[in-house]
Amino acid sequence: MTRQHYQGSCQCGSIAYEVDADLDQTFTCNCSRCQRLGFVLTFVPRADFRLTSDGPVTEYLFNRKQIHHRFCPNCGVESYAFGTGPDGAEMVAVNVNCLAGVNPRALASQAVDGASY
Repeated sequence: MTRQHYQGSCQCGSIAYEVDADLDQTFTCNCSRCQRLGFVLTFVPRADFRLTSDGPVTEYLFNRKQIHHRFCPNCGVESYAFGTGPDGAEMVAVNVNCLAGVNPRALASQAVDGASY
């Protein structure tokens, strides 16, 4: 798979976006948040992500408070989060479960040990 254009949203559609992403690069994480929510994630540069409907939105920060987890207060779904990559570049963590036409369980995701951070 190569980089493709996708549309994503929360369950009720109050938050919607477009993203260019390579789904050969997906991750699952065992941190206290990701494991509970069952995320399959891909990370993209902020420039490759565009909100088309932005809310309302609620933000949750935990642990080091560096990742801005954004979720819909209507349906409760977190479809993306903002943060910075190791090089300091602005990144978006996209919840692949929220992308239209994608079966995230069919992807070969890499497991990340976020619980150890």
